[in-house]
Amino acid sequence: MADFFQNGVVTTIHNLTRRSSEDIEAELVQFSTKRPMGLILPSLFSELEGDALPKIVNELESVPYLSEIVIGLDRADEAEYRHALKFFARLPQHHRVLWNDGPRLKALDEELQVKGLAPKELGKGRNVWYCMGYILASERSESIDLHDCDITTYQKELLARLIYPVANPLFNYKFSKGYYARVANGKINGRVSRLLVTPLIRTLERVLGHNEYLEFMDSFRYPLAGEFSFRRDVLNDIRIPSDWGLEIGVLSEMHRNYARNHICQVDICDNYDHKHQDLSLHNDQGGLSRMSIDIIKAMFRKLATQGYVFSNETFRSIKATYYRIALDFVETYNSDAIMNGLTLDIHNEEKAVELFASNIMKAGQSFLDNPMETPFIPSWNRVESAIPNIKQRLIEAVELDTVEFME
Repeated sequence: MADFFQNGVVTTIHNLTRRSSEDIEAELVQFSTKRPMGLILPSLFSELEGDALPKIVNELESVPYLSEIVIGLDRADEAEYRHALKFFARLPQHHRVLWNDGPRLKALDEELQVKGLAPKELGKGRNVWYCMGYILASERSESIDLHDCDITTYQKELLARLIYPVANPLFNYKFSKGYYARVANGKINGRVSRLLVTPLIRTLERVLGHNEYLEFMDSFRYPLAGEFSFRRDVLNDIRIPSDWGLEIGVLSEMHRNYARNHICQVDICDNYDHKHQDLSLHNDQGGLSRMSIDIIKAMFRKLATQGYVFSNETFRSIKATYYRIALDFVETYNSDAIMNGLTLDIHNEEKAVELFASNIMKAGQSFLDNPMETPFIPSWNRVESAIPNIKQRLIEAVELDTVEFME
């Protein structure tokens, strides 16, 4: 059972009583009359053939409070899109599959590219952004959940607990971030969050001094969780990164746009596991290595907007300080693992720390070499101001795809 301690500057909503999901769902059904609810699922086609997504859809079939489900489908040809339409057809909720690689949505994307308004690279950020645009255009949902499609331990209670804070009319939260313990198969997971993000935040506070943004980021128990929920109006203004810095970028945008009393984090499940990325020790263009570089750059860019000046000397100090703090965390997690009867491979933990320390310098050099790099995708408000009918055209493209390819 979680404790009730409130850490940091954002509200933490715990799971103190193990309240049944049926009770929570009954309330959500009532809330849905005032705040209709939707779900965004960014998916690769390959996930339809995996173990996790079929189980997720099975759980979603019995969710009574959702008004719509929007699925973003990446890396799919025509035959695979047709298969996806059949795959999701059993969902009783109103749902649509965005064929991001189809000719209609690609034509819209090319038009946005000409105006400099489209996502600059493929990936989850681009997928999520188009789903956000669709859900804004549909106007069916006031509160929106978003989670990944590779959660192997998925239960619908996760969805209910995640959306509850932004769906309850008595609450004033605009954004809810999920958290959980990354423990599975007798070991502690979540290396990038444990061994990079938290130690790096503590390092930046030590090197740069107290900073309100860093205090905000340090308040989140699992800053890299891919599960969050929003009130609908948030989606109009938010700018999200198209690279691996998505989760950090979303938190940074919430810090920029909203007061702390509109933001919370919520304990959404006891047991969580998903697809694991390779550490990629010898390839900084893939796996956790690429992810760590994008995350580090996202934090450097945010701090630069607040007036901090970085140099090679600063990055060397950050690297050295981070390395010491992160190694102390390895010892801390090892004690935690032993006490709980779990295993922790200290050698692999320290290899990860060494890689992340090296990547601090790579990210710093990339930041200095490309000071004008802006991986953020423009907000939908900006896109709509440039192309006033873009949302309606997005709806029409998705509807035409559905009608043409649904057998």
